[in-house]
Amino acid sequence: MRYIETLREGETIREVYLCKQAQVLKSKVGKNYMSLTLQDKTGRVDGKIWDLGPGVGHFEPLDYVKVDAQVTVFNSANQLNIRSIRRAEPGEYDVADYMPCTNKDISEMYAELLKFIESVKEPHLKQLLLSFFGQEAFAKQFRTHSAARTVHHGFVGGLLEHTLGVTRICNYLARNYPVLNRDLLLTAAMFHDVGKLREISDFPENDYTDDGNLLGHIFLGAEMVGAHIREIPGFPQKLASELRHCILAHHRKPEFGSPKVPALAEAMALAMADDLDAKMEQFTELFRTPEYDGGWLGFQRTLESNVRQSTRPEK
Repeated sequence: MRYIETLREGETIREVYLCKQAQVLKSKVGKNYMSLTLQDKTGRVDGKIWDLGPGVGHFEPLDYVKVDAQVTVFNSANQLNIRSIRRAEPGEYDVADYMPCTNKDISEMYAELLKFIESVKEPHLKQLLLSFFGQEAFAKQFRTHSAARTVHHGFVGGLLEHTLGVTRICNYLARNYPVLNRDLLLTAAMFHDVGKLREISDFPENDYTDDGNLLGHIFLGAEMVGAHIREIPGFPQKLASELRHCILAHHRKPEFGSPKVPALAEAMALAMADDLDAKMEQFTELFRTPEYDGGWLGFQRTLESNVRQSTRPEK
């Protein structure tokens, strides 16, 4: 298997990749060509089919395709000049090679999340948490879902890894700042991105759904939690509003997608914890690529800065 991250300019390859997107376009001289986005677990690469002749077999987006191509470079990024392509046959690929996946143990992470739930003392909040995380169908989807399409934690297990990371930070904050209601904060942390299950489709698609485009995960999450709250007898109305406020405010500012700005200490703590975990993962993913040599990477829009890795200790 030649993973996308290992491809180098000038190489000729025959390999199977997941076709994420495919569309027929027209060149400046009026000739039709096909533009593809191909993926494996190490990344994505653009592909171009300039000759739509006999070498192009039938395939659809989200098919696994076998390509005969040359690696070129366009705008400082690898691109595949595809000479022939067909739908791959069963047995020619292993699905695990095409889904980016957390490098942490999914079962251990979920078990740790359940321990945090067990530590919640407020009975209504614990019942609410178990009505989600204690259900096998929900657990199966949550354990393997991504937290984003591309920006951070956009891999199998990403939503779980990010949720656990935010919960750990919030647990630390609750221990150090008595102003915080720990049960409320940890519950909000575990629910803050639950709307991603409806905003983003499952793998291998991992793309925005209709509800994701129209409503977004913040509203969807608050709606999902609200529906479960209504099924729990005697759930305190004030506590229900405070929890949903934390979800609605966890992006902190309207320009970042939050319909509300934090009005509770717990909402502010959650927003900061969410941002910290996301930003640290963005740095991690930038520095993890094999090509990275420790130098400046240029301006990164989501980090709002030109960035590089700090000096590493000599081994």
